[in-house]
Amino acid sequence: MLYNVPSRTGVNMSPEIIIRLADLDNIVSLKQATSDLDQFVEIRKSTSSDFHIYAGDDAVTLPFLSLGATGVVSVASHFIGNQLQDMVTKYAAGDVTGATEIHLKYSKLFNDLFIMTNPIPTKTALRLQGWSVGGPRLPLIDATPDVEARLAQLLEELNLL
Repeated sequence: MLYNVPSRTGVNMSPEIIIRLADLDNIVSLKQATSDLDQFVEIRKSTSSDFHIYAGDDAVTLPFLSLGATGVVSVASHFIGNQLQDMVTKYAAGDVTGATEIHLKYSKLFNDLFIMTNPIPTKTALRLQGWSVGGPRLPLIDATPDVEARLAQLLEELNLL
């Protein structure tokens, strides 16, 4: 699986490079962690249907599914894995309304898990749920009290505590 995660690497793999790499036998998929729909479309229409493209950002999973994505490599799945699976399954079965309802219900979670550099909010939310995940490694720092309070409130609203 190719990982195109410009926020982590500082480099956005060009569609041309991804398309060329997709022709290699041992490369079968892509995690596309950008919200650039035009780039996604260029890659999707220029690669074979057996080359799987996954959203790498929960917030664009549903739009990417509508353009031919296979699924998502998800951060939010730490909290709502079954619901995300249900969203993808509903979309694939033609229940766009049902998939959209799930996406909209959890859209704030998708965004709030990135209000600080990942994995800071994810580890904080997991600790709030009672998981012993430790803190982030330097140079990352713990979540601010405001971020922790915001995540706690959101998890409570979504019945995830």
